Amino acid sequence: MGSVGNNLYGGINSSAETVTRPSHCDAISQQIRTFIQMRTNLKVVDNSGAKRVMCIQSLRGKKGARLGDMIIGSVKEAQPRGKVKKGDVVYGVVVRAAMKKGRSDGSEVQFDDNAIVIVNNKGELIGTRVFGPVPHELRKKKHLKILALAEHIV
Repeated sequence: MGSVGNNLYGGINSSAETVTRPSHCDAISQQIRTFIQMRTNLKVVDNSGAKRVMCIQSLRGKKGARLGDMIIGSVKEAQPRGKVKKGDVVYGVVVRAAMKKGRSDGSEVQFDDNAIVIVNNKGELIGTRVFGPVPHELRKKKHLKILALAEHIV
């Protein structure tokens, strides 16, 4: 017991005191991909004028929203002369989600980001273009107009 130091247990020394912590890169790569829930920031992939939206409420269920689900969000960043302004409360359809979604053929679809298309409360698009890939699961959720305007269907 000849050592002096800040030992929490008062004299009990162990030979394996070093704790290995994951590096910053490992923590990001092992990030858990979950539902789109309250306070999730989403990218807007249409030309409605909004750039970023924060989810206020998921209209799907308690856990959160997935591909093709409707959410209510608040616009956090917007372009200067767009149809929607910063602070507006808008409805949106999730067109890309970082959470894996299984398909009936056994494959899984997963995107790098979370993205929405802004719609009105009736489900009609506000923008006239949809950028980037969108999954064909939107067909089951009756969002055919989004699929018609999409650049690429995955």
